[in-house]
Amino acid sequence: MKPVNLQAHAPPGTPVRVLQLSDCHLHEIPGKPLAGLDTLHTLRQVVALAATQSPGNDLILVTGDISHDGHAATYTLARSELKSLPAPFYGLPGNHDDASLLSRHLMGHADGFPSEIILGDWLILLLDSTLPGSPGGHLLEEELLRLDQSLSRHPDLHVLIALHHQPLPSGCDWLDAMALNNADELFAVTDRHSNVRAILWGHIHQQFEGWRGAVRMMGCPSTCIQFAPGKADFALDDLPPGYRWLELRPDGGIDSAVVRLPATPGGLDLDSPGY
Repeated sequence: MKPVNLQAHAPPGTPVRVLQLSDCHLHEIPGKPLAGLDTLHTLRQVVALAATQSPGNDLILVTGDISHDGHAATYTLARSELKSLPAPFYGLPGNHDDASLLSRHLMGHADGFPSEIILGDWLILLLDSTLPGSPGGHLLEEELLRLDQSLSRHPDLHVLIALHHQPLPSGCDWLDAMALNNADELFAVTDRHSNVRAILWGHIHQQFEGWRGAVRMMGCPSTCIQFAPGKADFALDDLPPGYRWLELRPDGGIDSAVVRLPATPGGLDLDSPGY
């Protein structure tokens, strides 16, 4: 698809406000629980919190696993909830998603999700890291080529890259067994372009903050269940669902923080053996 130019929302020289939501895990049947939580209800709560605590966004990014079962109805549900926020929203696929249904029913695009978004002095690039039939991630050669070409076309813009799978270890052995398996190839591309400022992802259901050289690296909590950090095997955390906000400054700097619900919704099954 052609790049999406949203400079009407944020012209050059002005900060760009981005809201990141991730890992909603919606079911075809609304209200069906995941580890005891109603994932549609928790998404609704997180969206309502963002509307009051982090207003004035120029863009909403949903970084994968919008659906739990890959059903078309889940993307229609997500679209209905996201439309309550006054900003354009774009999603990219996670390992639980059906990419074509996501594109068609969440964003209304029959020819794939937009991969380039221009806002203010920033270029936001959305990558597809999914492998059919696998919970882990991989960037195909054509995806890496597209990334390199996009970066080469826009040397004058600061760049934020978003994908689903983590390119850095999360510290959870079981999660890192299903991370991006060719992160070195991703970094070989980004290292050639000095305008890359940040990479952010979902998948890990927890906050992550780090740096790789001059590039800021960020992971996002889920809008439903949270994974306990630093665990060898699957384990849930009792932290509340949340989201991440980012302010992308015209000089290439980034301000960002995670915001969570004041309490974890009732019903969470911390002894759940998996999801």
